[in-house]
Amino acid sequence: MVDIERYDIVIAGAGLTGAAFALAAAQAGLRVVMVDPQPFDAQMAPTFDGRSTAIAFSTFRMLDVLGVGEALRPHACRMDHILVTDGRRPGAASRAASPAFLRFDAEEIGGRTGGEPLGYMVENRRIRVALAEAVTRAGIAVRAPASVAAVTTDAGKATVTLADGSVLTAPLVVGAEGRGSTVRRAAGIETVGWGYGQSGVVATVRLGRDHGNVAHEYFLPSGPFAILPLTDQRASLVWTETTRRGEALRDAADAAFHAHLMRRFGEFLDGATVEGPRFVYPLSLSLAEKLVAPRIALIGDAAHGVHPVAGQGLNMGLKDAAALAEVLAEAARLGEDIGAETVLERYARWRRFDNAALAAGFDAFVRLFSNDIAPIRLARDLGMAAVNRIGPLRRAFMQEAGGATGDLPRLLRGEAVV
Repeated sequence: MVDIERYDIVIAGAGLTGAAFALAAAQAGLRVVMVDPQPFDAQMAPTFDGRSTAIAFSTFRMLDVLGVGEALRPHACRMDHILVTDGRRPGAASRAASPAFLRFDAEEIGGRTGGEPLGYMVENRRIRVALAEAVTRAGIAVRAPASVAAVTTDAGKATVTLADGSVLTAPLVVGAEGRGSTVRRAAGIETVGWGYGQSGVVATVRLGRDHGNVAHEYFLPSGPFAILPLTDQRASLVWTETTRRGEALRDAADAAFHAHLMRRFGEFLDGATVEGPRFVYPLSLSLAEKLVAPRIALIGDAAHGVHPVAGQGLNMGLKDAAALAEVLAEAARLGEDIGAETVLERYARWRRFDNAALAAGFDAFVRLFSNDIAPIRLARDLGMAAVNRIGPLRRAFMQEAGGATGDLPRLLRGEAVV
C-alpha cells in the first residue's frame, strides 16, 4: 500500500520563484512541499551559470521580508543609472551611432523610493543559495531529486504522483518548474508564443575601470547588448545575436572572443577580461493561456517566459509568487478552500493583465529596436529624445521598471504577507 503524504500546497519546482513562493506560503502558516528533479544540495553549490538578474527595488523589499535580503546585500550591486543607446552594427564602414539616447537616474525618484536604486544586479547563483538556505532554516519539506509523473484533481483535492511512485495530496498544486511545466501540461493549459531566432550570449567580465553603477543597454540591429554592473568591479554581459552567431561566440577560443568583444564594444569595456565560461540561452516568448485550472495555479516561467531585454522575467515571477501567497493567506484566514476556483480566480485576475501587457510590451520593444529600417529608426530616435526631455514621463518609466506601480502585493511593499 502506498503511503499518501498530505500538505496544503504541493509546489512543482524548487528554483528561484518556487522557493520564494514556498517561503511566502510558509510564513502565511501553510504547510508546503517542494518537488524538484535536481538534488536540493545542488541549489547550495556555488554553480556558475553566467546569469545575473536585475532585481527591482520593490522585489528586493520582498526578499527582505522573506529573510534573504541580508544574505544577498553583500553580492548586490546598485544600478543608480541606466543609459540606453540606439547603435549601429560596429564596423569600419558603419555610419556613426545615433545621438539619441535615454538616461535614467535613481536620484530623480529618490524622494519616492527612500533613496533606493533603480534596481540591484545579483548573480543567480547568489540568489539560489540564499533562498535554499532560507528554505532549510524554515524547515520546509523538499522532495528532491524527484519528478512529477502525474497530476489529477477532483472536487476536494489534487493528487501528485511522483516518478518513484510516491503520492502527495493537497488542496492546491502550484506549477513553478519553468517553461516546460509538467503541471501546466497536466492541467491542459496551452501556451502561445514564438522564438526570436536569437540567443543571448552571457559572460562575466572584470573591468579595467570602475563602472560607476551604470547599466548600459546598447541596441544593435541584431538585438540588444547589455553591460550590467556587478560587485567587485565586474559586469555581466548579455550579448544578443542570431543563434548561429551566438553559438560561434560561445565556442570561440578565449583570445578570439576577447578580440571580437573589444573590437565591437571596447569604448564601454576598457581593459575588460572575461572571467569564467560563456553560455548561450535561446530567446523566445511563451505565455500560458490561463494562470489557473481546477486546483492548479501557475507562477513564474511556467506562466510566462519573456525576452530578457528589460531584465524583468524573475521580477514578474516573484510578483506572481507574492500575489498568490497573499490570496491564499487571506482565503485560509477566512476558512475558505485554498484550491477552490473562486479563490484561484482572484489570483488570476490580479496577475493576468500585468503579465500579458508586459510580455507584449517587451516583444514590441525588441521588434522596434532590432532592425535598421530608416523610418523606424527615425521614429524610435525621436521617441527616445522626447522621453529624455519630458521629466514626468521619464520618472514614470523608472517607477514602472522598479516595480512600484499598480496594485502591489504586500510583500512588494515591504510588508509581511499576513
